[in-house]
Amino acid sequence: MCAVVSVQAAGPVTTLTGAGATFPYPVYAKWFEEFHSRHPEIDVHYDAVGSEAGISRLAQNQVDFAASDVRITSEEYFAGGKAKYLRFPAVLGGVVPIYNLPEVPHDLRFTPQILAGIYMGRIRKWNDPLIRAINRSAPLPDREIAVVHRSDGSGSTYVWTDYLSKVSEEWKSGVGVNSSPKWPVGTGAQGNDGMAKAVRATPNSIGYAEYIYAIEQHLSYGLVRNVAGKFVSPDLESIAAAADGSANRIAEDFQTSITNAAGPDAWPIASFSWFIVPAKIDDPDKKKSIQELLRWVLGPGQKQAAALGYVSIPQALLARELRALDNF
Repeated sequence: MCAVVSVQAAGPVTTLTGAGATFPYPVYAKWFEEFHSRHPEIDVHYDAVGSEAGISRLAQNQVDFAASDVRITSEEYFAGGKAKYLRFPAVLGGVVPIYNLPEVPHDLRFTPQILAGIYMGRIRKWNDPLIRAINRSAPLPDREIAVVHRSDGSGSTYVWTDYLSKVSEEWKSGVGVNSSPKWPVGTGAQGNDGMAKAVRATPNSIGYAEYIYAIEQHLSYGLVRNVAGKFVSPDLESIAAAADGSANRIAEDFQTSITNAAGPDAWPIASFSWFIVPAKIDDPDKKKSIQELLRWVLGPGQKQAAALGYVSIPQALLARELRALDNF
């Protein structure tokens, strides 16, 4: 997917190219369209190829910025003791377990142990005793669970495995946190959209996708038990609750995991999605254009997030980001 805005500007045009996460693609496409309408002198192209591919393209100087839900490593981030990139949280979203069981109510419940067990291949049937124990009124079928995972290097996968690593020692030691893990079981699908479509087309399946994709594809998605022991439904309020107080927890480089967040109402599989830009940009026009884009994203753009199923960045954190942008 590529968000491309045609330019009809009378003066010089600066073109910005970006690539990366599919997780926030719906809101990014809207942002870039609206930004261009206000800044016709700046043309923004974005290719939603997945977080891993976006970071790779940025490292190879093929794009001007990347968008990622993956926390990049120190080896990728530093060169000669100096930061190669700057990271700005742009939007907050949630990854949700989606499933295809037409005879089962929309509000199927999952514990962290159940989700880890299914993706480890330990829980193989929908009527497994652990699933039945917390879904007593649901007509769970005696059928094999068809596990679906992402086939591309995915930020959504990174968030999913980050969560599973926090709630399951077996997952942490056996699979770990990765945007392209070695999956114990399941079949692959490309992108959030591909994941949603694969689950929709596969009876008895389970997968994971960004909240807005589950909504758009009219898929069933489950409640998940959070740290407080409460079964929480994914929505804008519970995803926002995962970030409550995050401004004081977020590291100086704005890279911090908020999966499995504390709080009675917090959705446990939430994450920021970051804009990643080079720390040093030699082209003054491109640098100025990227600064303008980021100021818009961190300002007026935040108001559009909720309408598209995303959560805006907490105000205290936005203030920190804007100060960092002033020093860019």
